[in-house]
Amino acid sequence: MRVATERGLGGEVAVFSIFNSQFLMPIQNLGQKLLLSLLLGVAVIAAFTLYTDLQSLHATLLTFQWAWMIPVIGLIGLNLALRYVKWDYYLRLLEIRGVTRSDSIAIFLANYLLILTPGKVGALLKSYFLKQTNGIPVARTMPIVVAERLTDGLGMVLMTALAMVAYPAALPAVIVVLIGMGAVVVVAQNRPLALRLMALAERFTLTKRFAATLHTLYDSTNELLKIRPLIWATLLGTAARATEGVALYCVLMGLGVPNTPDVLVNTLFITALSNIVGVLVMMPGGLGGTEGSMAGLLSQFMGLAPAPTTAATLLARLASFWLPALLGGLAMFAKRDVFFKPDEEEAAYALESQESIGY
Repeated sequence: MRVATERGLGGEVAVFSIFNSQFLMPIQNLGQKLLLSLLLGVAVIAAFTLYTDLQSLHATLLTFQWAWMIPVIGLIGLNLALRYVKWDYYLRLLEIRGVTRSDSIAIFLANYLLILTPGKVGALLKSYFLKQTNGIPVARTMPIVVAERLTDGLGMVLMTALAMVAYPAALPAVIVVLIGMGAVVVVAQNRPLALRLMALAERFTLTKRFAATLHTLYDSTNELLKIRPLIWATLLGTAARATEGVALYCVLMGLGVPNTPDVLVNTLFITALSNIVGVLVMMPGGLGGTEGSMAGLLSQFMGLAPAPTTAATLLARLASFWLPALLGGLAMFAKRDVFFKPDEEEAAYALESQESIGY
């Protein structure tokens, strides 16, 4: 995909140029990558069921009050709605016009299937789909993908910190986290300071390559990192993550867990921290890391036995991860003729390259 020559906001080199072909898989390999990730997902589910006595797990699921899945699905719907508000807000902020509501929703939902790609780099294809539907240069919308990742990460950290307030012993850690987040916001708003820090980092061998990438990201996302959009998007991301914690709470209620005052706080903390672990393990969609940490935290903080722990983890992930992924797959299928139509620019470039080497 030849996009390195496109120019970003303010004439800067496009952030997309740092994601070259070794990170962004060719479109024709997308199906293969997704299939492998789906098989990994099946393996994770199988591993969890084997971890638990199957008879106990079956008995637990039989006693589950399935009416609780109604608010669970409703909360996941609210989660998607909040995230879509952020996506639409960024499009308007960058003055991206002419995208139909149908295409915008389909591209947004497609992200939930594309994050199943290794390193979640498939999410970058959202910009490519916008190019396919409206001819918008990839470099112009790539900052949205970067800003979404950043504010979503800040939202996860903020929700984890707020949930930890319920544990007095964790107060020092909460203060450190909040100070750290405040420092990120201050540096992001102070361009001269940010550039000086990145220039300093470029002098050291260990941080040089990361500093160069960060410099490109900062230049490309400058408009989206201003204080108002940064705070608004982070609050939306935090609220979206909170719905996942409340959904896990509803699952536990369906499993008959006693409704004590600390259950909701625990579920907010557990979902936020398990999602952070899922990001850190760098597996497609956080598979394995998210489920494993969620199960471990449920066992430690809630004192659940293996069967209800596994049942709660599988049901929560089914609603918060696999249901949106299914919707993303349906959206991509419905728009397949538009999203995957031949790219005339790429075809011309390929023909030009072949002629230049004598083919």
